[in-house]
Amino acid sequence: MNHLPHLNHLRSFEAAARSLSFTTAADELNYTQSAVSSHIRSLEEFIGRPLFVRFARSLALTSLGEAYLPTVRYALAQVDAATEAIMSPRHDRRVVISCPISLASNWLTDRLTAFAEVHPDIAVTVHGRVWKDEDPEVADIRIVSALANDLPKSATVLWTDRLRVLAAPDAVIDGGPFAAPAQIAKAGLIHNLGRPDYWAAVGRHFQLDTLDPRGGTRTNSLNVAMEMAARGNRLAVVPAAAAAPFIARGLLIAPLDDVESPWVTALSDESLLATREARLLHAFLASGAEP
Repeated sequence: MNHLPHLNHLRSFEAAARSLSFTTAADELNYTQSAVSSHIRSLEEFIGRPLFVRFARSLALTSLGEAYLPTVRYALAQVDAATEAIMSPRHDRRVVISCPISLASNWLTDRLTAFAEVHPDIAVTVHGRVWKDEDPEVADIRIVSALANDLPKSATVLWTDRLRVLAAPDAVIDGGPFAAPAQIAKAGLIHNLGRPDYWAAVGRHFQLDTLDPRGGTRTNSLNVAMEMAARGNRLAVVPAAAAAPFIARGLLIAPLDDVESPWVTALSDESLLATREARLLHAFLASGAEP
């Protein structure tokens, strides 16, 4: 995604928030104090609001900083745990796969369950990817969501994304249940920060000239967008692969036709398929992959 802060800036924020000292954070992270201060200033500029109150001899978190810290800490712990697992000595038959976390939880789990039935002796480690700027060598296999024109020639396209407009089964949109494209323009919209063109694609498809793609709630997580839609009278637009489990469990409905998307889901460069086990999993995912 293009709308995420740098990982180093988040690490500096977490360390400084924990110690309430830029100097202590710099010592811990092996940065200079000015580097930590610059990281946090850049993060605050990115967010558009201060995270710290700076006193003459001390620091304190703003209310926004206090609210932001647990999520950042949890995400960094996930990154650290995944990296430690990948860097540890591997068993001979282990494969590491990196995948956007929403796709990992809503599509990949079923595929890996099916793979385990065929190859029970191959252990798979899933790295649910949060940050775009990860090292590409973090995994044997990488699943990516990207614009078709941005993919390398060596990538294997699994499917072209189809977008679904989602609502809670009991949602009331413009005075009635959600059933028609015209209601979209009257509804609260939930936006994904990494895919600002999703609602624009919906507007073009249904010829909604009055659709405002700028208003509404925003999140960088497809799962969070769907959870919010399931709890109120707001609409989310999500790729079909991610939406399918929520629809199957009756948490959301998608009464309108699917919308074509310029985004594709693909297996990226095959240069890391160094083992037979990785090649087997790669071939399995490439076959019959479309949700």
